[in-house]
Amino acid sequence: MSELKTRYSDEELEEFRQIIQTKIESAEADLAVLKENFANDRNNGTDDTSPTFKAFEEGSDTMSKEANSQLAARQEKFIRDLHNALNRIENKTYGICRVTGKLINKERLRLVPHATLSIEAKNRQ
Repeated sequence: MSELKTRYSDEELEEFRQIIQTKIESAEADLAVLKENFANDRNNGTDDTSPTFKAFEEGSDTMSKEANSQLAARQEKFIRDLHNALNRIENKTYGICRVTGKLINKERLRLVPHATLSIEAKNRQ
């Protein structure tokens, strides 16, 4: 009878590290674009147009900036979660469900590399 695996091997952890590093690079690039759009004061030259149109445009800009701000905050959290996953790899605790203590399925970790809950624990919530 095979013994129950309690952690991923160093080779498996290295595979996950590479997946996470790639996701971090992509997420940081996306965050830079969001921050650039947030900081960009796109003046489309509407100073001489109808005041009503200008009010609509300013409202739209405000909503757009709020949406970008929310997206940027979510992206920052995602990057932080990915860095935390790298720390778990270093500690060799990566892939262990924080509720059940069992290994999280590899396919789940490949899709959601920052996951800390198994599907079993997630379904309990």
